[in-house]
Amino acid sequence: MMALTRFERFLGRLLRAVVWMLFAAFKLFAPQQRHGVSRLPPITNPLLLLSAMQLARKIRRKEVTSVEVVQAYIDRNQEVNPLINAMVKDRFSAALQEAAQVDKLIEEETGGEEVLEDRLPLLGVPITVKEAFALQGMPNSTGLLTRRNLVSGVDAPSVALLKRAGAIPLGVTNCSELCMWLESHNHLYGITNNPYDFERIAGGSSGGEGSILGAGSSVIGIGSDIGGSIRIPCFFNGIFGHKPSTGIVSNDGQYPPASGLQMGFLCTGPMCRYAEDLIPMLSIMGGPNANKLGLSAEIDLKKLRFFSVPHNGGSHLVSPVDAQLLQAQKMVVRRLEADLGVKVQELFIPQLKYSFQIWGTMMASPGKDGKPPTTFAELMSEGGKKVWPVWELFKWFLGFSSHTLAAIGLALVELFQSSHPSPFILQQKESLQQELEELLDTDGVLLYPSHPQIAPKHHHPVFTPFNFSYTGIFNILGLPVTQCPLGLSEEGLPMGVQIVTGKLQDRLSLATALYLEKAFGGWREPGKSAAKP
Repeated sequence: MMALTRFERFLGRLLRAVVWMLFAAFKLFAPQQRHGVSRLPPITNPLLLLSAMQLARKIRRKEVTSVEVVQAYIDRNQEVNPLINAMVKDRFSAALQEAAQVDKLIEEETGGEEVLEDRLPLLGVPITVKEAFALQGMPNSTGLLTRRNLVSGVDAPSVALLKRAGAIPLGVTNCSELCMWLESHNHLYGITNNPYDFERIAGGSSGGEGSILGAGSSVIGIGSDIGGSIRIPCFFNGIFGHKPSTGIVSNDGQYPPASGLQMGFLCTGPMCRYAEDLIPMLSIMGGPNANKLGLSAEIDLKKLRFFSVPHNGGSHLVSPVDAQLLQAQKMVVRRLEADLGVKVQELFIPQLKYSFQIWGTMMASPGKDGKPPTTFAELMSEGGKKVWPVWELFKWFLGFSSHTLAAIGLALVELFQSSHPSPFILQQKESLQQELEELLDTDGVLLYPSHPQIAPKHHHPVFTPFNFSYTGIFNILGLPVTQCPLGLSEEGLPMGVQIVTGKLQDRLSLATALYLEKAFGGWREPGKSAAKP
C-alpha cells in the first residue's frame, strides 16, 4: 500500500473536520423527513419473486397470464411507493390493456412457444424506466421544474427495443436533478427513499429505479451511467446493474444529452433483481452492437485470471472503505479460490488515488470539435431564466430556490474549474488506462468496491461529494462493469462489489455475477432479518 505524505494526511483530517462542521450547520436548514412506518410490508405474491426470464417463460406457456403478472406489480407499487417515492408517473391502465393484448396474442399464436421466445423474449413482462429516458406519453423532466409539462412523444431507442421485445412499461422513476448527483432528489418529485431504510438514500442518478427494484416493485429496469448512476443505486438497493462497454447501447433519447467528451463516458444499461436477466436485457438493448460482445459464449470461470483491489490507495478527497465492505470483498476472494481453484491476486494501483481528478478533468474537456461541454448552469437554465449559481445559493438558504443544493453546488464548482487540464492528471489517466487494459486483456476480472460507504443517510453525500469516483473512473476508461450484491451488513443494508473486465469482455463480468449470485444469495427482500454474506 502506498504511504500517504504528511501533507496529504493533514489535508484529509482538515477536510473531514470542515465537512462535519458544515454538516452540523446544514442540519439546521435541511428538510427533515418523518415516517410512520419503519419498514416495507413483506412480499406475499410469489410472482414477484421470479426473474423476468422465468416470468416470460410462464407467460408463454400459459402457466400465468400477463395481466396477472402486471397486476401483481401494480398492487405492489400501490402498496410501497408511498413509502419510497420511486415511481413518479405510472401508466397502470395502459399497461393492463397491453397485458390483455399479450394474452390474446399468446392464445392465437400457432407457431409454438419457441417462436414467441425467439421473436418476443420479454413478452408480457413489466418494466420500469428512469424518467430521464423518453417513454411515449410519460414526462421527461429529469427533475427540472421548467420541464415539468414536457411529455415524450416517442421512445428512446433502448426503451423501444425492450418494448419491441414484448416488455410492458409500468411507468417512470425518479432521478437526481439533471442526473448528476448521488441522491435522487429534486423539487419536482421530491426525494426517493432506500427500501431497506427510509432514512437512507437510494443513490443517483438512477435512484428511483434502484429503489423500486430493490423493493420488489419491479423486476427489470433501464438506467444510465456517466459516473456510477447505474452501479451506485444498484449497490445501495442490493440489486444487479451493468455499465456496458462504451458504444454498445444507444444513449439517444435521454435528457440531458452528453456534450464534449462526455458522449464517450455516458452508458445506458440494465438494472435488475436477478442476474440471469442481465444478458438477455443487454442483448436486446444493444441491438446489432450486442453481437460484438459474444454474450452467448460459454464462460469457464476456472480459466479466468482474477484480481482484487481493496481501495483506491487513500485519496484524501474520498472516504475510507467501510470495514464491512472490505471484509465482504475478502470473502468473495476466498470463495473464488475455494470453489474455482484460482489464485486471486491482490493489487494496489497508485493511479486510482487520482480517480476524481481524472474524472473531473475528462468530463470538462472539449469534444473532438473543440467545443467545451454544456455547463451545469446552462442545463439548469433550460426553459427558464439564466441561473446564477451564487445568487441561487443565496435563494436556497432563504427557501426560494427551485433547485436542489447539490445542483447549485455543482454549478458553483464549475465556476472555479480550470480550463487548462493538469498534465500530471492527464498522464495518470493514460498510465492507468494502459495498465488496466494490459492487466485485464481478454481473460481478466477485477474486483473493486462499488462505493466506499454503505448507503448513507439522506443529504449526507453533500459532505462526501467525491466518493462516486470509485465508479466514475471506469466511465472514463470505457471498461464494462457489473455491480453485484453481496448480502446485507450488520445494519441490514446491502453490500456489493464491482466486477470489472476488459473492453468488450462484458460476458466475463456477467458470468462472474451469476456465480456470485449463487454463492452469496443475490438480492435480499427488504424487511427480512439481516444476513451477512
